[in-house]
Amino acid sequence: MHVLAIIPARGGSKGIPLKNLALVAGKPLVAHSIEHALAAKLVTRVIVSTDHEEIKQAAVAAGADVPFLRPTEISQDTSVDLELFQHALQWLREHESYEPDVVVQLRPTAPYRQPKWIDEAVQLLAGNRAADSIRSVSEPRAHPYRIFRISPEGWLDPIMKHEHPAPHDLLRQQHPPMYHYNCVIDVTRPQTIFEKQSMTGTNIAPYIMNPDDVFDIDSPRDLELVRFFMEHLQAQEQVPAGG
Repeated sequence: MHVLAIIPARGGSKGIPLKNLALVAGKPLVAHSIEHALAAKLVTRVIVSTDHEEIKQAAVAAGADVPFLRPTEISQDTSVDLELFQHALQWLREHESYEPDVVVQLRPTAPYRQPKWIDEAVQLLAGNRAADSIRSVSEPRAHPYRIFRISPEGWLDPIMKHEHPAPHDLLRQQHPPMYHYNCVIDVTRPQTIFEKQSMTGTNIAPYIMNPDDVFDIDSPRDLELVRFFMEHLQAQEQVPAGG
């Protein structure tokens, strides 16, 4: 089974300029996801899709292939994952006659990830022919039963009132299990990407994660929190046993 990990890492981040090169625990952000993919037992190839020469150099130094620079027109703030994945797979097919059986997306913005999680998610897809894709999910920190819209009249309007007349008044133990997409691991099939013109398709199977293991960098504050966590983790790993 040929399993291709694609790590998207464009250079045009607005919130954190050149976010994918930001140092976290002494390494560029993009390097962490590359290392996770290389350490996964089931991943057979790792490439980075980027439009930026410096990110390309950092990715190659970390051990990834960067066989092309992504076109500018699919590297915009409004560009969607489907465009860059179709481009990468078409390029590999046309230039290398390479076609994977399974495609994994690892976003650099989730720099904490265990390689075995990638393998487990790949195995979930490989073992379920009815599934179009796998997405990692975790329980939300704010349960949807306690989330509101503000009505045109200015009142709080519970978004889950179709399930219960006053969902926000229920005890936490009464909340039904719900999950949010946490952007840590995506696994999909080339057929889903091309035939269904989708990254997920309709049959999306969950890879359920502990919410305490989920970090997603979207702001400078997120970056500082992840730096603190990763550097603390790194320091703990360097402490001798019994020390």
